[in-house]
Amino acid sequence: MSGNIRRLVPWVSLVVAGLAVVVLVRDATRAADAAPSAKPVPADLKSKVVTWDEARANVADWGEMRRYFTGTTRATQNVLVAVAIVQPGKAVHKAHRHAEEEYLVIVEGTGTWSLDGKEFPAKRGDILYVEPWVYHGTTNTGTEPLIFVVVRYNGKGVKVPPKPDDRPNEQE
Repeated sequence: MSGNIRRLVPWVSLVVAGLAVVVLVRDATRAADAAPSAKPVPADLKSKVVTWDEARANVADWGEMRRYFTGTTRATQNVLVAVAIVQPGKAVHKAHRHAEEEYLVIVEGTGTWSLDGKEFPAKRGDILYVEPWVYHGTTNTGTEPLIFVVVRYNGKGVKVPPKPDDRPNEQE
């Protein structure tokens, strides 16, 4: 697995650079919504390196997900930065939707993207962006593990869009 981890480094760097852009864009709106609040504000994540071994692991029949960062940053709330290793023929879950924006970056392997009811081939180097409340998912259709990086978040100072309808958040 160490070879796979080394291949993750450039992709994780790309994701971190993308988050830096989010910080710059969202920071301008944060000040406008800085009204006093009665609820305690969670502390923002601090700069640090999280190793593969330190990342919180969730192992399931479909594979493994390592959670590197969760919480808030200067520009984001409800952030999740993780790496998933999906076994052949499996998916983390069925196509689903949520209020957060999300990026998925395929690091290794092949599969199928599900996006808004349509399917597309997925391969190393592909990146999926998903708007809030759009159904999406990834299935490993290859013969080797499918590895992807996920970054999911809501921007601070940006109103979270309401659920648009009563459909379930995970397709059956």
